[in-house]
Amino acid sequence: MNLTQPIAVVAGARTPFCKAFSDMRDLSAVELGRVALVEALRRSDLPADGVGEVVIGNVAGPPDAANIARVIALKAGVPIDRVAHTVNRNCASGMESILASWQAISAGRADVVVAGGTESMSNIPLLFNRGATEIWTRLGRAKTMGQRLRALASFRPRHFKPVVGIELGLTDPVCGMSMGETAEVLAKEFGITRQQQDQFALESHQKAEAAQTECFLSGEIAIVESDDGNAIQRDNGIRYGQSLEQLAKLRPIFDRQGTVTAGNSCQISDGAAAVVLMDAKRAARLPKPPVGFITDYAVAGCDPKRMGLGPVYATAKLLQKTGLQLSDFDLIEINEAFAAQVIACQRAMASKQFAQTELGVSKPVGEIDPERLNPHGGAIAIGHPVGTTGTRLVITLLRSLHAKQMRRGLATLCVGGGQGVAMVVETTIQGETK
Repeated sequence: MNLTQPIAVVAGARTPFCKAFSDMRDLSAVELGRVALVEALRRSDLPADGVGEVVIGNVAGPPDAANIARVIALKAGVPIDRVAHTVNRNCASGMESILASWQAISAGRADVVVAGGTESMSNIPLLFNRGATEIWTRLGRAKTMGQRLRALASFRPRHFKPVVGIELGLTDPVCGMSMGETAEVLAKEFGITRQQQDQFALESHQKAEAAQTECFLSGEIAIVESDDGNAIQRDNGIRYGQSLEQLAKLRPIFDRQGTVTAGNSCQISDGAAAVVLMDAKRAARLPKPPVGFITDYAVAGCDPKRMGLGPVYATAKLLQKTGLQLSDFDLIEINEAFAAQVIACQRAMASKQFAQTELGVSKPVGEIDPERLNPHGGAIAIGHPVGTTGTRLVITLLRSLHAKQMRRGLATLCVGGGQGVAMVVETTIQGETK
């Protein structure tokens, strides 16, 4: 029996998603999160002092902003007596913040909670290797000039080779594979060709280009001011006029003999997003209706080497929990970590053998209608600030449902480390009355 009570999404907003080391490289994850939170509150017509709690998803964990949710909340004007905490479920952190907020509301801890995610992948630091760290430590502890000189004399060229934090973070410590290498695993397992991946990537850019041209994406974006005073108001990773020929020229980056390239992978990005949440019954008393509701969810685990299949396991669990079928969803958003990963999910969901051997059920999860999948493009074109994307999926999906006058959507994504999260979002719910 399903006992989950719907949660209302009163309003939501996000910053532009910009390629790492580009337009928003000088902006911290704190500042991006602050902009998203302030704009989400503005759109909800609720004041900052009406917020009971703030929960923010973040993966990189800026060293100068421990518990980044608290820092963002205070800089956004949320009163100091309101609590805030940060969550990390890797790529699903932006969804985990919604789940944690849902629990806070259900427990009566707060009436209004702002959930979201933020990530500045441009500002993930370079690290010293262990040998260099030991020398710097000795230097810092040196009390005499002789001790300082001996410590300095210990440095060798190898000590100045940094550990790339972003690369380290995108490598799973259990299976020892980078996220791109896990995509290669799925490409081989499901027989996904390079051309099929490039075609999927091309369509992501084409759909995102159309959405940006039609100003659909701008409807969810808060303008961000850069340090030099420029107003940043568009996602900058969408490649207009992208072609298969251009994509075909790119070399595989995770396996020389592989098929996964920078062109058919998600973009490493900076960005933040936020949603204002409250109990559905309370939201029904607001002057204007909420943008939608989250009515159920499921979280599932899988082999870290096949982490890209997380949406299949989570969706299967969600359907079993709710009694819904895949055909009951008008639109579906699957985060595009890699083209191979999304295609693998499509094939696994449609496979009877996969259902029987992997999910322990007799029937496939279901066929995904390509026309209903990521109608405005996805992370391959728009970008994937890892701690943020889960929230962005919910915002974009609800807006897409409204634009097409549809009711129910599925938002799901894979999670580094071998997990998946799936959510049911709806524009209306049964019994929704004022």
